[in-house]
Amino acid sequence: MMRALLCLFLFALTGAAAAAPVRIKDLVEFDGVRGNDLVGYGLVVGLNGTGDGIRNAPFTEEIMSNILERLGVNVTGEQFRPKNVAAVLVTGELPPFSRSGSQIDVTVSAIGDAKSLLGGTLVMTPLNAADGQIYAVAQGTVIAGGAAAEGDGASVVQGVPTAGVIPSGARVEREIEFDFTGLETIRLALRTPDFTTAGRIETAINSDQGRAVARMLDAGTVLIDIAATGAVSPAHAIGRIENLPVEPQRRARVVVDQRSGTIVLGEDVRISRVAVSQGNLTLRIEETPIVVQPNPFSQGETIVVPRTTAGLDEEPGIGLAEVSGGTSLSEVIAGLNALGVSPRDMIDILKSIKAAGALHAEFVVR
Repeated sequence: MMRALLCLFLFALTGAAAAAPVRIKDLVEFDGVRGNDLVGYGLVVGLNGTGDGIRNAPFTEEIMSNILERLGVNVTGEQFRPKNVAAVLVTGELPPFSRSGSQIDVTVSAIGDAKSLLGGTLVMTPLNAADGQIYAVAQGTVIAGGAAAEGDGASVVQGVPTAGVIPSGARVEREIEFDFTGLETIRLALRTPDFTTAGRIETAINSDQGRAVARMLDAGTVLIDIAATGAVSPAHAIGRIENLPVEPQRRARVVVDQRSGTIVLGEDVRISRVAVSQGNLTLRIEETPIVVQPNPFSQGETIVVPRTTAGLDEEPGIGLAEVSGGTSLSEVIAGLNALGVSPRDMIDILKSIKAAGALHAEFVVR
C-alpha cells in the first residue's frame, strides 16, 4: 500500500512539474557546448598487499617496468612479485570550454585481480580523447567507496573497493579547438523532442527579441540567427536566451518497474471506457500419510496409507468494475488503492488495460 501511495505522490510531482515553466537551458543542449570523454591506462601503487597478482595480470608488470625505466631504473630481465600495485583504467570528462591548467575529477577502476584500491596512489597517467591526443594528466590519492577484510577462513566485502575517484585529480594540458565566437547560427537540441515544446521555445525567443531570430527546424531542433539578435557575441546571445521560461509539453507516458513495484505516470494519461475484473486463485495441497501397524505376533507388515487434502481458494479481488471514458489514470489508481490492490496486481491490471487498447499513453516496462 505504501508503494502505491508513493506512486500517487510521484504523479502529483510530475503533474506539477509539467504545468510549471522551465528555463530553456534545462530543456535543450546548445550546439557545440558539450563535454568530451577521456580514458587512460595507469598504475595504482601503495596498496597494502591487495594489488594484482603478477601471474594473473602480466600487464601490471609490463606497465610497472615502463614507469621505472622512464624514471631511470633498469629492470630488464628482473622478476617482479610485488602485491602493492594494481593496473587501472582512468576515466573522466573534459567539460566544455575547459582551459589549460584547470582540474577535473576522474574515476579509477581496477582491471586486474586486485582486491582493493583503498589507500592507493595513482601514478601520473595521460588521458586520451577519441582522436588519440592527450588532453589531461591524472595523478593523486584514490578515494575508494568500499571496504574489504579477510582471514584464514572467511572474508567480507562491503561496497566496491576496486573502484574509486580522485576529486580534481586530473589537470587539463590541451584545449579543445573550437571557434565558438565565430558561429553565425546556433542550434538548440531538445533533450526530449516534441513539436509543441519546440514551437513554444521559438515563440518565447522571438517574443523576447521582438523580431524573428529563432526558427523551428523539427521536433528536436530550433535554429537561432546570432546576427539577428544584435548580440555582441554568441555567448551574449545564449546568456540572454537560456533563462527564458517555457512550459514544456510531454507525451503521455506510464513507466512501470516490475522489480520494485513502482508506477510513475504523467498528467495527460487517459483511459477509455473499460471494465476490469481481478482476483487470485490459491491451490493448496497437504499430505498427511497414516502409518498402520500390524497386530502383535502377526505376520503382517507396516503399511503407510497416503492421505491428501486438496483445496482451491479464491482470494477477494476486484469484481467486474466499469471505468467511464475520459477518466484519468490517477483516478483509476486512487480507486485501486482504496480497494487495497497491491502494486504488482496493479501493474498487471495496467498491462491488461493497455492490451485492451483503453490506455492512451506510452507504456514503458522496466
